[in-house]
Amino acid sequence: MTWSFAVGRLLGSELRVHVTFFLLLAWVGFAAYSDGGWPAAIDNIIFVLALFACVVAHEFGHALMARRYGIRTPDITLLPIGGLARLERMPEKPMQEVAVALAGPAVNVVIWGILVLLGAGMQVETLAQIDSTRIDLLSRLAYVNLFLAVFNLIPAFPMDGGRVFRALLCLKMDRVKATRAAAFAGQAVAVGFGFLGLSTGNPILVLIAVFVFIAANAESQDVAMRSVARRVLARDAMITEFHALTPQDTLATAAQAVIQTTQHEFPVLGEDGQLLGFVTRNRLFAALAGDHPRSEPATSVMEEQIPRVALTSGLEAVLDGLHGGAPAVAVCTKTGQMVGYITRENIGELMVIRGR
Repeated sequence: MTWSFAVGRLLGSELRVHVTFFLLLAWVGFAAYSDGGWPAAIDNIIFVLALFACVVAHEFGHALMARRYGIRTPDITLLPIGGLARLERMPEKPMQEVAVALAGPAVNVVIWGILVLLGAGMQVETLAQIDSTRIDLLSRLAYVNLFLAVFNLIPAFPMDGGRVFRALLCLKMDRVKATRAAAFAGQAVAVGFGFLGLSTGNPILVLIAVFVFIAANAESQDVAMRSVARRVLARDAMITEFHALTPQDTLATAAQAVIQTTQHEFPVLGEDGQLLGFVTRNRLFAALAGDHPRSEPATSVMEEQIPRVALTSGLEAVLDGLHGGAPAVAVCTKTGQMVGYITRENIGELMVIRGR
C-alpha cells in the first residue's frame, strides 16, 4: 500500500487511491478508444469511475457495520481489482463477523435495487455486453452491482463469503483451524481463477487470482500469529541488545551503524533514555541516494510516530501497533524509558521458534 495516496476523509475513514488504479483507467480508456474513439473512451471511463464509487460504498458498508462493534476503519484503499477496507481488527465473535462481512454485499444489493427502480434494464443479453457502450450506463451498473454481491459471497477467503464461512466454522472449531480451512478454500478458488484468466487471456482475472491467493495465506498466518500472541508478553519478544542513535548523530554516523550491525531500524534516544523516534535503513538509504549532506542530523529522516507498549502488554497489542505501518513498537517502562523494541521480523522468528 506504499504506492497509495490520500484523496480525503469520508465518514471517519481516510480514502486512498493506489497509483495502479490510474493504470486501469488508462487501459480501459485506450481499449475503448481503439474500438469507438473518444466518445467510447469517455463513456467507459465514466462507467469505471461509477463502478468504483459503488465499490467504495461496498467497503463503507463493512466499515460502518464494524463501527457498531467498536472497530475503527483507519482507511479504505481503491485498487485496480476493487477496494480494501483496513479494519483495526476483525470481530472475533462469529455472528459479528458474519454481520460485518454481509454488510458489503448488502450495499451492492441496495444499489442494484435503486438502479432498477430508476429504470435500469435487466435483459439477459446485457450481461454478455457489459463493456459495450451500446448498453446504457444504469443497466451496466445494475448488473455489475448484482455481480459484485454474488461474487463476494463465494465461500472462499478472503472474500466476504469466505469470512462468513470462517465465522460459521468457528462455531464448531477454533479460529486458527477455521481460518486455515477457509484460506485453503480461497486458494483453491484462486487457482481456478488463475487458470480461467490464463485460458481466456483476461489479465484482471489473473490479478484477482494472485491477490486472493496471497491474501488468503496472509490472513491465515496473521490469525495463527495472534493465537500465539495472546499467550506471550511484550517483554518475552522484545529486542534488548541494540545500537541506539543520539539526537546529535549524523546521517554518516547512522550509515556506519548500518555497516557495523545487522539492524534495519535504529532507535533515537534522548539523554534520559526517552524514545524520540526510529531511523530506518530504508529512509536512510533514500536520504543518501537523494544527495542529502552526510553531516545532516539523522533525526531529519527519523520516523516519530512509534507505538509504545508496557513490558507486561500482550503481544497482540504489539501486532496492532505494527499493523498501522510502524517499523517497530517500543517497549517502555512506567517512566517512559525504552528498554527494548519489537519488529515484524523478530515476531516471525518467535513464531518459528514456538513451532507455529
